[in-house]
Amino acid sequence: MSNGTRKAPVTLSPSRLAHVVLRTSNLKEMSPFYKTFLGGEAQVESDQVAFITYDDEHHRLALVQRSDLQKLPPKSCGLDHVAFGFDNIESLLKAYSQRKEHGVTPVWCVHHGLTISMYYRDPDGNVLETFVDAFDDPEKQNAYMTSKDFVENPIGVDFDPEDMLRRVQSGESKESIHKRPNIGPRDLSTVPLF
Repeated sequence: MSNGTRKAPVTLSPSRLAHVVLRTSNLKEMSPFYKTFLGGEAQVESDQVAFITYDDEHHRLALVQRSDLQKLPPKSCGLDHVAFGFDNIESLLKAYSQRKEHGVTPVWCVHHGLTISMYYRDPDGNVLETFVDAFDDPEKQNAYMTSKDFVENPIGVDFDPEDMLRRVQSGESKESIHKRPNIGPRDLSTVPLF
């Protein structure tokens, strides 16, 4: 594992990650799913493409319909998931509750230590993460990554989102909610994703 020091870049870094494009043979299900999941709208939508945005970017997600596609075999190499961040735990849980009202529920909720995360699957099986940072200070976040707790268990501790919602609604302190319980080492084979 790296000690977290960053070397000078070999090439100029981009200023931002702008969008993700997904190929699908299921645009009729994928487009409504993503508009609901992201709280977004289609800038352009046809039977071949959907360009979806949820902020000031012209599109954050594009879906391209292809009838000749095959599903990736399980445990194949490639992109694992796309992550969407929230500013605070209240917003993460509000989005969770709103998605749940539309029948969209997470397949895995885990407090990684760095983030409190909820993972979902879209109709094609792609994995999406929604999260909130557990640390407000990047230096503390970087220090946590080199801590014994994180090195011993970089996966995290599963949680029940309804329990997390109750904890927040009861007024439990942010510090208490953001602190990951220490359960010792965790084997990657116990994780429902990855």
